[in-house]
Amino acid sequence: MTLTSQDQSTDAAGPDRPELRETMEELVGSGFLGMSLRVRDERGEWAGSAGLAELGGTTPPPIDGHVRAGSNVKPFIATLVLQLVAEGRVGLDDPVTRHLPGFALDGRITVRMLLQQNSGLFNFSGEVYEDGTIVHGIPIPYGATGKEWVNDRFRTYRPQELVELALSKPPRFEPGAGWSYSNTNYVLARLLIEKVTGRPVAEEMRRLILGPLGLTGTLVPDDSPEIPAPHAHAYYRYEEDGRARTVDVTRQNPSWVSSGGDLISTTRDLQTFISALLGGRLLPAELLAEMCTPYPTGIPDMDYGLGVFVLTTAGGGTVVSHNGASVGHAALMYGTPGGGRTLTAAINCVDDADLTVAAAFASAQHRLLDEVFGEVFGDSAS
Repeated sequence: MTLTSQDQSTDAAGPDRPELRETMEELVGSGFLGMSLRVRDERGEWAGSAGLAELGGTTPPPIDGHVRAGSNVKPFIATLVLQLVAEGRVGLDDPVTRHLPGFALDGRITVRMLLQQNSGLFNFSGEVYEDGTIVHGIPIPYGATGKEWVNDRFRTYRPQELVELALSKPPRFEPGAGWSYSNTNYVLARLLIEKVTGRPVAEEMRRLILGPLGLTGTLVPDDSPEIPAPHAHAYYRYEEDGRARTVDVTRQNPSWVSSGGDLISTTRDLQTFISALLGGRLLPAELLAEMCTPYPTGIPDMDYGLGVFVLTTAGGGTVVSHNGASVGHAALMYGTPGGGRTLTAAINCVDDADLTVAAAFASAQHRLLDEVFGEVFGDSAS
């Protein structure tokens, strides 16, 4: 197993953490190609990487390389909306139709419902219902449309197109009557930001978050398939003519998920963001408290605030988080209230239509959380 750690490099910080090294090596062996990890706590800051940056290579992932961070974009989008709330330009309980009258939205859907994921809007990337019924939206990398996505992975979707597709499907439930994770909510939040400010969401993010925090490794790529160097590679495996094929999908057009999951970042930038957010540097105290107040979803370990998951440790502590994945790449982002203890990670792997890597991804979350924050998931981690 190839391993590097920050305390062996020129930007070393903090003491050696052999327990984190060992955990990374074990997690890479459980089904990932490579991983980079960054932890900050009362012992200082430590970062390292394990595994491989690409198939057939010998080099480990860059310790602070770029990664397609997927749904980690949602806390960024939620923060931008809440900044508009702080300025008095948007109300959390405003009907979304007040700001986006061009869509045939249910007038009962509020801005809060978008951020809290309880609007009931159909998820344009597909819905899986409690009885096992699947209703597809656009072609995505998982399930029956996996090969179709691979063959068309450079296609551009407009955000409005994704919303219109979602609105052509029946809602999952009445507004506010349940909870369901839907990327549609965050594409609407993006469009709301752009309508209210008159500027593209990428520009607003640079102006209000990335610039002030110095997040030079983070960007919203819109429809560009490129990812800045350095980065580990992402792969997708599928069957064609009875043969298994593995393709490099590091370059892909992320407009298929838009602001539901198009962020590119680094473990250092994700750490800086979650620490600043929870430390009160981006939002007034009352709005940060709203953001971190969990809505009871009824799903274990999935209580959701406004753009963040809110977890409770076995000792009664709180961990605020979001994770994300984007076909062969994944990222973790966790922090404690106040931002004093953080964990961020980037993963590269061989993905597939059946989400074979999902079990290893869940196990990695559990192992790392228990290692850094104490027991969070309890018996569900086993």
